[in-house]
Amino acid sequence: MGTKPTGKDYVGSDELYTGVHKTMRLCAELNTGYHTEEEVREYLRQITESEVDDSVRVFPPFNINYGPKTRFGRDSFVNFGCTFLAIGGITIEEGAFIGPHCVLATEFHPEDPATRHSLLTKPIVIGRNAWLGADVKVLAGVTIGENAIVAAGSVVTKDVPPGMIVAGSPAKVIRPINKQ
Repeated sequence: MGTKPTGKDYVGSDELYTGVHKTMRLCAELNTGYHTEEEVREYLRQITESEVDDSVRVFPPFNINYGPKTRFGRDSFVNFGCTFLAIGGITIEEGAFIGPHCVLATEFHPEDPATRHSLLTKPIVIGRNAWLGADVKVLAGVTIGENAIVAAGSVVTKDVPPGMIVAGSPAKVIRPINKQ
């Protein structure tokens, strides 16, 4: 028998499901037709139930299952086709770039079949000026350090130190960023 991983355990409260369905409805509206940048930010404000700075840019389609624990920093950017499983909380810090088709998944399940239907969560933080290339997957509990770069197609299972480039599956440190 496996041990239960640490993290917040959700078994499915009515309040959580209500929030998930509200977020899914807003995402469906956001992803239907064309919307100006201001209209997209207004959807993000409703989804996150928080202020979203006018410098934030998100290109639809954008999918998120639960918005109230998600925060977008000033000058952050999320490209087309990203998916956030955000019940555990996602923070996108100032100036962070997220490439197309990235997945940020704060949620996971225990490996033990007897408890596998439990939903566990750990927050994700994308640090200031970090850059996630196309099709990156970031798993629960990971912090991407300030100014770090995650190469396209990587799967990030552990924290990324500030100022480093990581690549692969699982992502490993390749080298420090070259500063010109």
